[in-house]
Amino acid sequence: MIPEIEALASKTIERIAAAENPEALETVRVEVLGRKGSLADFGKLMGKLSAEDRVSAGKALNSAKTSLEAAYEIKKTAFESAALNERLQNEWLDLTIPPTGILPGSLHPLTQIQNEIESLFFSLGFAILDGPEVETEFYNFDALNIPPDHPARDMQDTFWLEGGHLLRTHTSPVQIRGMQRLGPPLRMIAPGRVFRNEEVDPSHEHTFYQLEGMMVDRDVSVANLLYFMKTLLSGIFKRDVTVRLRPGFFPFVEPGFELDIQCMVCGGSGCPVCKHSGWVELLPCGLTHPNVLRAGGIDPDQYGGFAFGLGLTRLVMMRYLIDDIRWLQSGDLRFLKQF
Repeated sequence: MIPEIEALASKTIERIAAAENPEALETVRVEVLGRKGSLADFGKLMGKLSAEDRVSAGKALNSAKTSLEAAYEIKKTAFESAALNERLQNEWLDLTIPPTGILPGSLHPLTQIQNEIESLFFSLGFAILDGPEVETEFYNFDALNIPPDHPARDMQDTFWLEGGHLLRTHTSPVQIRGMQRLGPPLRMIAPGRVFRNEEVDPSHEHTFYQLEGMMVDRDVSVANLLYFMKTLLSGIFKRDVTVRLRPGFFPFVEPGFELDIQCMVCGGSGCPVCKHSGWVELLPCGLTHPNVLRAGGIDPDQYGGFAFGLGLTRLVMMRYLIDDIRWLQSGDLRFLKQF
C-alpha cells in the first residue's frame, strides 16, 4: 500500500502545481484530501492490514497528507496574493490627492421661482399660507361656489379618494381657510402642489404647482387687481412682457378675467407649449364672489376682494424657456444641473 500512497502523493503535488486557478485547485483538494477523497479510501483499507504493516502504512498516509496539505496551502496563498495584487492595482487610490470637497447643489427651478414670488408678495404685505393636499369636497368645491354639476367635479379632472376626500385640484381651498382663520383685512398667497386627472403632454401634467393670491378689504376694485398682477409679472420676468386681459368665467370670482402672456418659448409664433396659439393662460383672476366671502366667514356687504390663480409650473416654463412640462418632474440631473 505504501508505494500506492507515495505515487498518489507525487501525482497530486504535480496537479497542485499545475492548477491554473483557485477552482482547479479546489477540485484537486476535494478529490484527494476530501472526506470522500483518495486518501480517505486508503484509510478505510487500514483495517485489513497486519499490525506491523498498519503502523508503516499509517505513517506513510499521514506523511502524504501533511505534504499535500502544505502544498495546497502554498498554492492557495499564491492565488490569494495574486488576486489581491490585481485588485490593488485596479482599485488603487492615491490618498495624497486633495479631496474634491462638497459638491455644490442647487434649488429646483420651481423652488427658485416660488421663493422669488414669496419674497415679492411678502414685501407687499402678503402672508404666505399653506394647506392640506388631501382636501374635502367642501373646501375644494362647495366653498368656492362651484356647483355640484360643474365639469370640474367629474372623474376626468379630479382624483377622488375614500370618504368624500380628494386630491386638491387647485390651491384655492387655502383662501377659504385663510379667511376663516385670519379674517379681514387679508392679504395672502398660497403656493403649493395640486393634482388633476389629465392626459400628460408637453403642456399638461397630472401633478403640478400653482400659487393662489387673495386680497380682502374695503373698497377693493379691478384696479387693485391689475396693479398687483403687473407688479408680479415685472418682478418675475425682469423685463416687459406682452399680456392680454380677456373676460373669463370662474365660479369663485365675479367679474372674472383671463390674463394671458405671450408665449416666451416661441415668441408668439406658435409651439406645443402654447398649443400653437402664441399665448399661454397664466393668471385667471377676478373680484371675489360674494358666496366665497360668505363661506370664509366674511360679510360681502362690508368687504370686497380679488383673487388670482397663478400657474407656477407654466410660469417657470416661460421664465426658463422650457418646452416640455414633463422635464420638471423627471428627476433628470442633466436637466436640473442647468439651474
